[in-house]
Amino acid sequence: MTTPLRIAIAGFRHAHIFDLLNRVEASPGLSLAATCEENAGASLMPSKNLKPSHTGFDAMLAAVDCDIVALGDCYGKRGSQAIRALRAGRHVIADKPLCTSLDELGEIESLAREKNLRIGMMLDMRDHGNLIALREVVKSGRIGEVQTVSFSAQHPLMWGRRPAWYFEPGMHGGTLNDIGIHAMDFLPWVTGLDLAEVVTARTWNAKAAEAPDFKDCGQFLLRLSNGGGVLGDVSYLAPDQCGFSTDNYWRITLHGTRGFAETSYNRHGITVADDTSAQPEMIDPATPRPGGYLEDFLADVDGHPRPDGRDTSSCLRATRRALELESAAGRQSNIQNPTFKIP
Repeated sequence: MTTPLRIAIAGFRHAHIFDLLNRVEASPGLSLAATCEENAGASLMPSKNLKPSHTGFDAMLAAVDCDIVALGDCYGKRGSQAIRALRAGRHVIADKPLCTSLDELGEIESLAREKNLRIGMMLDMRDHGNLIALREVVKSGRIGEVQTVSFSAQHPLMWGRRPAWYFEPGMHGGTLNDIGIHAMDFLPWVTGLDLAEVVTARTWNAKAAEAPDFKDCGQFLLRLSNGGGVLGDVSYLAPDQCGFSTDNYWRITLHGTRGFAETSYNRHGITVADDTSAQPEMIDPATPRPGGYLEDFLADVDGHPRPDGRDTSSCLRATRRALELESAAGRQSNIQNPTFKIP
């Protein structure tokens, strides 16, 4: 019988990490070795009647025999924690984002390569039935070669309910990195095209007036490897009460040389029409893969990554693209003289 892999989870500062915790506890191939929370007063663990086994990250690394470290702390702390875990010889899986700077990412890439360790992320959009169906339509050739992608991933800001660390300097790392990383992961997978260039990116503060340095709006334009383009909006402007249930929550539209396909996170299926269609057709979702992000990571750890799955290289590539977006937006905000002004 194969010995279960031992996993330690560090940081319960975002609710996403509980999905991973639940899957670890339900998996016969995994064993929970430890939990760590360095800020008990801000932790989400009490909401689940949980207590950490350790209150210091480095102490946990030194004391606990584990194969994998999972990261769910504030975004601004994850890069350093990933580096320390890799130095200690542990594989790493993180809630998104993995880190908040290109310098951190460079060290993570080097350590993973030098120590032959694996990196995974909770990039779960690929596991949604609508996204799987959208990819299948593209692969079938029905809409031709994808030329334009536009998507809206508006999120609710929920000021006063979101964890306060979001708005602390250095802890969030940017809206494009936070939300846009999902698109950096699933767009090449759906379209079969690489993301070749950041044409422009911009962030600004609009709704979070209490935190003027928090840029809650983010938009960007990318060039695809075939010369096509991507228009993305990942702002925090969705309605606070129902923002996660609107049609604009991850609404994705693809236009190809022979037709179009569109879906959103909250629809049942995708809309498709090609040049021969008298009217659009609704196609049912594909079978979803709940927890597919964890299955892909464990396959990578086992040395048998799935051919179309998330592996170390794809996770690191998505992270780099998201951080490049943030960097491009920062450069844009420093431009003093725009190329034109509308009179």
